[in-house]
Amino acid sequence: MSEVITEYRNENTKDIDILSTVEMVRKMNEEDKLVALAVEEETEHIAEAIDLIAKQFLKGGKLYYFGAGTSGRLGILDASECPPTFSVPSDMVQGIIAGGDKAIRTSVEGAEDNFEQGFEDSSMLKSDDVAVVISASGNPKYLLGVLQRAEEVGCKTIGITCNSKGRIAEEAGLVICPEVGPEVIAGSSRLKAGTAQKMILNMLSTGAMIKIGKTYENFMIDLQAVNEKLKDRAIRIVAQIAEVSHSVALAALLKADWEIKTAIVNLEMELDVEDARAELRKHRGVLRKLLKTKTVV
Repeated sequence: MSEVITEYRNENTKDIDILSTVEMVRKMNEEDKLVALAVEEETEHIAEAIDLIAKQFLKGGKLYYFGAGTSGRLGILDASECPPTFSVPSDMVQGIIAGGDKAIRTSVEGAEDNFEQGFEDSSMLKSDDVAVVISASGNPKYLLGVLQRAEEVGCKTIGITCNSKGRIAEEAGLVICPEVGPEVIAGSSRLKAGTAQKMILNMLSTGAMIKIGKTYENFMIDLQAVNEKLKDRAIRIVAQIAEVSHSVALAALLKADWEIKTAIVNLEMELDVEDARAELRKHRGVLRKLLKTKTVV
């Protein structure tokens, strides 16, 4: 079996173990600068993936991330941030890691090589869902099991990998492949490859949520105001969008049970809370469809 690109040795960091600490950091930073450029090369594929995910969301579909090791943990991290950020149900975006929950904190040997477990762990997939398989090398049999299950049920698939010659690149319906080059430490794909994966996952979830109306301009209008910091943010958002004082914004939010969009519609359209909620439901919660276009200052 030929060596995969994620295992190549980085010629720029061969002396990293004898450098001063500050030079070591500079070397790592130099390599990290290459990541954003590699991700930039995949802009069109990322945009295509966002549109696909948003389309499936509007059908009632869900987004599932599958990965092993670092890739699996990054998927779980992105999925776990969606409910508090966008007030979506906790099962709308889910992360599944090879080896189960234990593998979130500790290594589960051989988990990524288990095709049958990948097939079993993806048994929830339906035709309206999207399965995103994440792997730097692009070769884990676990993920090939996921892709096999997805194909059988007609589920859309997206592969995120740093190896264009990996099996994921051959099997996934849509492939995002930032070629970040060899790692600072040979084979340690939690570094540049992991950073690239995190950047892409940020774009996929955030972009899809924007597409289905979870933001207004660049305001986070569906956040869950569950603590003092987020309540303060909610007040500022309502005050800025509705162009009212903080005290008026707070009063509207209290009436609306801290629902930002409801409070804004209440203020902008002079509707009571229940009528504001009804109007939002008619427009699938998309505030843009209810409010006149505002000039961004």
